[in-house]
Amino acid sequence: MTDSAGFGTALVEAGLLYPTGVPGVSGRSRLYADVVRGLHDLVDRWGAELGAIEIQFPPVVNRTTFEQTNYIQSFPDLMGVIEVFTGDDRDHAELCRRSESGKDWNDLLDASEVFLASAACHPVYPMCTGTLPPEGCHFNVQSYCFRHEPSSDPARMQSFQMHELVVVGTPEQAQRHRDEGLEHGIVLLRRLGLDLAVVTANDPFFGRLGTAMAHNQQDEALKLEGTAPIGADDHAVAIISGNCHRDHFGAPFAIQTADGDVAHSACVAFGMDRITLALFWKHGFDPEHWPAEVVTTLWP
Repeated sequence: MTDSAGFGTALVEAGLLYPTGVPGVSGRSRLYADVVRGLHDLVDRWGAELGAIEIQFPPVVNRTTFEQTNYIQSFPDLMGVIEVFTGDDRDHAELCRRSESGKDWNDLLDASEVFLASAACHPVYPMCTGTLPPEGCHFNVQSYCFRHEPSSDPARMQSFQMHELVVVGTPEQAQRHRDEGLEHGIVLLRRLGLDLAVVTANDPFFGRLGTAMAHNQQDEALKLEGTAPIGADDHAVAIISGNCHRDHFGAPFAIQTADGDVAHSACVAFGMDRITLALFWKHGFDPEHWPAEVVTTLWP
């Protein structure tokens, strides 16, 4: 296993992942799911210490919410639109005729009221519309997410699991959560024996305007990532990130602090599938042979 593609093949041969014929979309074994569950429980224990509201969201998000996040303007190449059939009997007959003859039938569908979720935190912001309490709002959220990035690299899944701890409040509260929360998250993952490096990063904004946005995000260190090897020792991949959104969500969702200012937000996001893959790469495919501290941290 000297590269990411070879690691992906090894994961399939070990029965941990099951290919579906679509790059980046895989079935997970019970063992794989058990590791992910242990990771979710680890983050949940931290969320409970923070007094965060715990919510498990579905893998879809309200269309209006999605549009207000500015995702369409920033990452149109990554989003997933859900289309549905709303026609009558005649439309259904035409749909069947085209499908059976191998012809395109997409134009017979209409956009639905939901998008595929691109980040676990997006549904919390409309919940915060209005005036926040002085201490702000703390959320512990998880969801399956989708980003259209087909790849043979197992660490670049199109359908993946995210777990986020989110704070919506004053600029100081958000910044403190990003800084202290990311540091705490790094400590948790290092207890699992992972070799992490913290780097300044940027989101993959689309187009020429996106290039300028990415430079600004890096210059102001709004996004920090913890990276670890997956698939090859020189292939470092982000498995956790700390993101300072400033008023990116506070303004469009009309969220105010107790003092009447536009609220800021921040999140510490755990890429659950990538962390799981990093653990298999670091410690091997059988948790029975993992270091004792790793096992007791995941399954106390």
